[in-house]
Amino acid sequence: MQLSKNFKLNEFTASQTATRKGIDNTPAAPIIERLRMLANTLEQVRSLLGDNSIRISSGYRCLALNRAIGSGDSSAHVQGYAVDFTCPNFGTPKEVANKIAESPIKYDQIIYEGGNSGWIHLSVDPRNRRDILTATFKNGKAIYTKGIKL
Repeated sequence: MQLSKNFKLNEFTASQTATRKGIDNTPAAPIIERLRMLANTLEQVRSLLGDNSIRISSGYRCLALNRAIGSGDSSAHVQGYAVDFTCPNFGTPKEVANKIAESPIKYDQIIYEGGNSGWIHLSVDPRNRRDILTATFKNGKAIYTKGIKL
């Protein structure tokens, strides 16, 4: 199913963990509508980044999948509001995160995760808090700090 000009539903639902564990990660209709909104925001991001392709590493996660990867039940991924991605033809994850943060694009959270070998987490939760964080990892746990660091 095409969600927007450049993004398909399966890009937001594909999961090696779900496949390996036999978890059905098919979203319900209300979640698909949120993913459509997320895809339209990613179209704006793609345009902002010089129309370079975006590589989605994680999108929608049903609750069982989210728990299987060790993420919290309140994750925006479970609601269909969040995506993790990179845009290597534009630049490093830090450069991408900074570019989005400086733009007028509506978002709830940008989380720069894992340093320059990492990714960007983008949430379009309707709260639109424009929260900007950096996540570093220690013993498998994320530690969040305000702003884009490292």
